[in-house]
Amino acid sequence: MSLGSPSSKDPAITGVPIHIERCEQAFGSFVALKGVSLDVRGGELVTLLGPSGSGKTTLLRILAGLIQPTGGIIRIGGRDVTYLPAEKRDLGMVFQNYALFPHLTIFENVAFPLRVRKVAKEEIKRRVNETLALVGLPDHGQRFPGQLSGGQQQRIAIARAIVFRPGVLLMDEPLGSLDKRLRQQLQVEIRMLQKEVGITTVYVTHDQDEAFTISDRIAVMERGEIAQIGTPSEIYRSPSNHFVADFVGDLNCFKGIVHTNAGHSVLRTDNGVEIKLMGAATASGAAVTCGVRPEKVRLDPGADENVFSAVVRSVSFKGNHHRAEITLAGGGNIVADLPENSSIREGESVRIGWRAEDMHIFAG
Repeated sequence: MSLGSPSSKDPAITGVPIHIERCEQAFGSFVALKGVSLDVRGGELVTLLGPSGSGKTTLLRILAGLIQPTGGIIRIGGRDVTYLPAEKRDLGMVFQNYALFPHLTIFENVAFPLRVRKVAKEEIKRRVNETLALVGLPDHGQRFPGQLSGGQQQRIAIARAIVFRPGVLLMDEPLGSLDKRLRQQLQVEIRMLQKEVGITTVYVTHDQDEAFTISDRIAVMERGEIAQIGTPSEIYRSPSNHFVADFVGDLNCFKGIVHTNAGHSVLRTDNGVEIKLMGAATASGAAVTCGVRPEKVRLDPGADENVFSAVVRSVSFKGNHHRAEITLAGGGNIVADLPENSSIREGESVRIGWRAEDMHIFAG
């Protein structure tokens, strides 16, 4: 996508804030949303991230006006739109399946929302051509959707969603049907385009890498609630609970009871493995789960770290690193991401470890 610039005659799209307050949704006895509250700043891109059934698509559909909530308030640009139909909410939508009209040219597909709004003919021509240039397809107006690749069709779907200058853009798994390389390319392009036009965007995905690439902030959803909201870095480095930590990246987990000795906390697992924790912040006798990310596990660690004897079960080459599955001498298996130049071999006895400060600690 070769990003252009809107015409100087064109007012810039101004992203408007979104306010969601105690939003609830029930389908019979099933509660899909449990009092969700969320604020999205004007011009911000917030991703709703979570597994199937977490409520992310339901929340997006409520924002879009496609379903009405059973409770709560939705405000867009300060206006209460809770019970307004979709066409009165000043928003554009992009779906996974493109939803283009196959019998219309690309120009007519993009022009459609302008014609519905009875925009003058010359203004339609100007806006469509500028928007096609913005998404990097300025010479494709007379083609039909069936003549374009999947990535090109999705760009046209985005063009159609923003051509009428909505205050909000909603994107529901827009890259789900594309291959990995194209998804990665369009993630960057969507991010660039969103910043170029300044439109407030709510994006739904279950793909953690995608969410990290495009988002200003991520709202991780679990069972109809927001488990945590923060920047990609905050979500990854300071997860609020075990679910978030495990969902946004791999995590080696250990369950046990905390014991405090001489001001230091140690987690003692059921099979007797002892793991040093930071300071004495966790009360002695507490049942906790602690975890360490694979990239924090090191070969030949220093004496001040958690150090274990172990045996390498398997090694996989991942391009810029090796992923090793390792069995601890005291029991239990972990995964380690080791540098590309590591000479680790399957069946080898090794010493591994990690720093106490790299541990995540969660109740229960």
